[in-house]
Amino acid sequence: MIRQYELVERVKAYDPDACETTLNRAYVYATQKHGSQKRASGDPYFSHPIEVAGILTNYKLDCDTIITALLHDTIEDTDATPEEITKLFGSNIMKLVDGVTKLTQIELKSADSKQAENFRKLLLAMSEDIRVLLVKLADRLHNMRTLHYISKPEKRVRIAAETLEIYAPLAERIGMHDIKEELEDLAFQHINPEARESILARLEFLREKDDNVVNRIVNELKDVISRQGLKVDIYGREKRPYSIWQKMQRKNITFGELSDIMAFRVLVEDMPQCYEVLGYMHANYKVVPGRFKDYISTPKPNGYRSIHTTVLGPENHRIEVQIRTRHMHEVNENGVAAHWAYKQDKPSGEQKEGVQYRWLRDLLDILEHASEPEEFLEHTKLAMFQDQVFCFSPKGDVIALPARATPVDFAYMIHTHIGDTCVGAKVNGAMVPLRTVLNNGDQIEIVTSKAQTPNPTWERFVVTGKARARIRRFIRQQQEDQYKDLGKAILQKAFRQEGYDYSDKAIDGVLKIFKLPSVDAVLTSVGAGHHTGREVVHAVFPGSKDKETARKVVPIDKIRERKHDHAIPIKGLIPGMAVHYAGCCHPLPGDRIVGIVTTGKGVTIHTIDCDTLETFAEQPERWLDVGWDNDGEPEHFIGRLSLTVGHEQGALSSITSVIAKNHGNITNLRFTNRTTDFFEMLIDVDVVDVKHLTNIIAALRATPVVNTVERARG
Repeated sequence: MIRQYELVERVKAYDPDACETTLNRAYVYATQKHGSQKRASGDPYFSHPIEVAGILTNYKLDCDTIITALLHDTIEDTDATPEEITKLFGSNIMKLVDGVTKLTQIELKSADSKQAENFRKLLLAMSEDIRVLLVKLADRLHNMRTLHYISKPEKRVRIAAETLEIYAPLAERIGMHDIKEELEDLAFQHINPEARESILARLEFLREKDDNVVNRIVNELKDVISRQGLKVDIYGREKRPYSIWQKMQRKNITFGELSDIMAFRVLVEDMPQCYEVLGYMHANYKVVPGRFKDYISTPKPNGYRSIHTTVLGPENHRIEVQIRTRHMHEVNENGVAAHWAYKQDKPSGEQKEGVQYRWLRDLLDILEHASEPEEFLEHTKLAMFQDQVFCFSPKGDVIALPARATPVDFAYMIHTHIGDTCVGAKVNGAMVPLRTVLNNGDQIEIVTSKAQTPNPTWERFVVTGKARARIRRFIRQQQEDQYKDLGKAILQKAFRQEGYDYSDKAIDGVLKIFKLPSVDAVLTSVGAGHHTGREVVHAVFPGSKDKETARKVVPIDKIRERKHDHAIPIKGLIPGMAVHYAGCCHPLPGDRIVGIVTTGKGVTIHTIDCDTLETFAEQPERWLDVGWDNDGEPEHFIGRLSLTVGHEQGALSSITSVIAKNHGNITNLRFTNRTTDFFEMLIDVDVVDVKHLTNIIAALRATPVVNTVERARG
C-alpha cells in the first residue's frame, strides 16, 4: 500500500503546484472514515482508494482527480455526507465523487436494472467531466486485480463479464489502451480460465522452441531502416491472451493457424517519417494483402493514430508492424490522460473536454430515447462493443460506424432528423437498398423526404444503438397515439350503449380508481386492452351496474349478423402498431371485419367469417365493432391467393403477367405441394381492396395454366 508521503511526492513530482495540504487531508479522511472495514482479501478497506489514487498518478492526473480517487467510496460505504465533503474539499470534488458513487438507495427490479442505472448515472456524470470515468476505470482495475479474493465463483464471473462488456470498451473509447488490455486479461482469467491457460502454455512453448526470436526480428528491422539514415526505436511484444482468443473466435481458427501473434512498433520523430518507414518495409518484405490500415490519415474516434501493416518479415515470420511518432504513441497508450490539462481557474460554464467526444454525445442521445434501463444498457453495448468501418459523407467528413452498419445507421450518426426522414441512399454514387452493409472507404449520400417517418422494419437490420433507440422510441410513440385514439373510440361507444354522453371531464373524476395520472393514460389503457370500456362506464356511473341484466353467452352467428352501427374506423396501419391485421384471414377494405381486443397488444382485425373467431365465441366482451375508413388516398394491403397450376413450361410467367396487368404486385410466393402434373402455391399480392383482389382472381381463372384459384384462409 502506498504511504501518505509517497502519494504526495508522486503528485508533486509532475505537478509542483498541487495542494499538499488538501492531499494529506483527503488521505487521512479516507483512512479515518473507512476505519476498521476490511476487503475480501483481509486487507484494510482504505488500501483500495489509496491504490486507485496510485494508479492515476501513473497517468500524471491533476490533484482534484487524485483526491476524488481517495474519497470515491466514502459516501457509499461510510457515514460521510455530501455536505461534509463539500465543506472540507469544495463543490468540484463533491461533483466528481458523486459521479463515481454507485446508486445504492434506488429500488430496482433486477440486477440488470441496477447495473443499467449505475451506468446511466456514470454516463451523465462523465459527460460533464471525463475525470469521473478515469477514476471509475482505475477503481475497476484495482477491483479486478483483487477479484480472485471473492469466494463466490458466480459473483466473480458476473463482475468479470460486466468488465468485458462495459468498462474495457469504455477504456478503449477514451484511448486508455493499457487499462483496456489489462481489464480484458483479468476478466478472461475468471470467465474462461481454461482457454487462457491453454494460450499461455502455447506461447511459452513457442518461446522455448524459438528462443530470442523477438530480439532477432527487432535487430533486423533496425538494420533495414538505419541503412536509410533514420533513427528509430523498435520494440516487439506478444499479443495478450484475450486478444489472441478473440481473433481465434472471430475467424474460427485454431492457435496453430494464427501467424501474427507478435506485433512490432516503430517509433519515429515526425509524421513524414512514418510513411518513409512504411515504404522501406514494403520494399524489403512481402506485404500480406488486405492487412494495411492507415489510422494517421483516418484516426480512430478515440484519437488513435498509427499505420498498421502486416508483412512476411525476417526469418519468414508473418508480423504486424505499427508505425507512429513518439507523441502518437503516448496518446495511443494513455488516451485522454496523455493530454489532460485541466486548469483550476477554468470557468464552470466552459465546455469541458469530455463533452467533445462524439461517441459520448451519441450515448447521451441513446439515454434520451431509451425507455427502460435494460434497453439503454443493450443499446450502449451495441454502441461500444463492435469493430468499426470508416465511411465518408459527400463533404469528405469521416464517420466511424460499427461493423455491418447500414445507410440508416449512417443517417442517424449524421443527425437524428436525417435518420428519421431517410428514404434512400447512394453508396459511391449508386442507389442501394437501405439494408446494404457498408464497407471501409464508402462514400454515402442520404436521400430524405419531409413526409418520411422511421420505418419499424429498420430495427431488423440497424446495428447502432443510436438508430435502434430512436426507431423504438418512434414505435412506442405511434403505439401510444393509436392506443389513445382507439381507447377514445371504445369509450365513446361504451358510453353511448349505456345511454350517456362521453366527456373527458367524466373520466378525470375517476383517475384515482384506475391509479392513472391523466385522461390520456386512461384512453391509452383502454386502447391497449388493460381495461374495458364497460369498466370505465361503471366507474363513472356506478348506478349503471345495478341496471345491467345478467349477460348471456351470445352465439357467434348472432354476433356476425349484427349491424355494425357506429363502427370504429380503421385504415392502413404501420406494422407492429396498436391495431394490426390478422395473418389468418388477411382482411381487405370491402370485407366485413371485427376487432378482437388482446390485453397489452391492442386490437387484431379479422374478417367476419374467419374461423379463428370461434376461439373467442365465449368472450363477446373482447369483440369490437370496426369498419374501414375510406377517406384519403387508397392504401395497399396484402391479399393471399391459393392456386393450383398445371406443370407446364412458362406457367409461372403467365401468372405473374396476369397479376401485373391487373395492377397487382407480388410480395411473396411459396410452393406448398408438388406433383407430376400440378403445383400448389400461395401468393401474396399488394392490392387496394377486396374488389381489386376479386378482379385478379377472375383474370387468373381465365388463364389456361391455372386449374383453381381461391382467396386463401389461414
